[in-house]
Amino acid sequence: MEEKSLRITGADKNFFNKITKTLTKILIPTQISLNGMRISVKRNALLKAFINLSNSEETDKSALEEKYEAAYTAYLESLDKYVLDSIYKKVKNDTASDFEKNALADYYNVTRLKETEYTEYKYRKQKYLLELDNDGIKISGKEKTIEKFQGFYIAKMDHLYKAILKNYSIKIADNTSIYDSTKESIYNEMFETLEEYINNILSLKITDDKEEKYKDIETEYEKYQAYSVGKLDTKDNIEKSMLLIGMSRKLFTHSIPLAVAEQCYKKILNDSRMLVQDTKIATKREKAYSMLLKVMETYYTKLLATKVYWEKPQEREEFKQFLKKYNEIETLKETDFIEYIKQKEVLFIKKDMPKLREGKTDYSKLIKYYKRKLVDYNAMKEIRAFKSEGKYKKRIVHA
Repeated sequence: MEEKSLRITGADKNFFNKITKTLTKILIPTQISLNGMRISVKRNALLKAFINLSNSEETDKSALEEKYEAAYTAYLESLDKYVLDSIYKKVKNDTASDFEKNALADYYNVTRLKETEYTEYKYRKQKYLLELDNDGIKISGKEKTIEKFQGFYIAKMDHLYKAILKNYSIKIADNTSIYDSTKESIYNEMFETLEEYINNILSLKITDDKEEKYKDIETEYEKYQAYSVGKLDTKDNIEKSMLLIGMSRKLFTHSIPLAVAEQCYKKILNDSRMLVQDTKIATKREKAYSMLLKVMETYYTKLLATKVYWEKPQEREEFKQFLKKYNEIETLKETDFIEYIKQKEVLFIKKDMPKLREGKTDYSKLIKYYKRKLVDYNAMKEIRAFKSEGKYKKRIVHA
């Protein structure tokens, strides 16, 4: 009897499991529909509060800001509930679309930051939920909703990206040892975030730029777009990083201050030097070298030339002398282009060579390459120093 009873219980359990799964599949669309309605109501309340705040006078802002913040919090909570109640259940019951599966995976990637990087988590989660709703609105194809939402979406995402980049800037500027081992990944995350912003937000701003606020950045943006298609090699990625940090000087002046931008340029310089040193094919090495010269020129003339505070006055005076010489060489551009190119290269090489000996990186191959360039331009002499086994060994000295 006991065995019989157990068999029946087992059969009943299987039966009820099947019924539960079936009911879950039936109820999931209803739950999604309810969540969708909640999100729509909260979104409409948020957009109304956002418009009222945007159109208000300074004297009215305090009360309207409170209403807006409350509406924004309620809206985010409805989106979070949608992920946990609807998408999670659909993935668990294997009824989710690829879009929903990816959305849940991204959600977990964001929530993983909560324990270790709470500040980044706080902004990344908001960004994630806004992107999720924006994608859903675009999929719906409701033009009026898309149009109403876009103004708020651009403004809020702009704020979140600035907050995320400012957080990276603080880490990069921190001179304590806590971040030494992770500085490389922080730089990479900063460049990736800048790229996300350019692709997802700046592109919308430029498209909607009726007042031509972004006209001065359009040329750089068009250059950047050339790097957004096809497979990029190391040289292409370095050039793209240089464009990104260049645009950031106009877009994120406060989030990425000059001191941090300078460190980003130094990283790009180091990457460029290593590429020239490590490239064995002559034609590719020459292209990498041309790029290095471009990076140096941008760093010196567009960043350091705007630097006001120098920790060492001697460095400031040395740079003034360098800039004076650079401006003198620039006058040759229209009259003697070949001489202009030659003198500019020599100036940059002589400026860069002492820096190669400062760090721990072995730049001996690059120094040798630089010396060969200087000999070719008659800026250094190659003399026969001594004789060994019937052959002269050469030694390069300054002219």
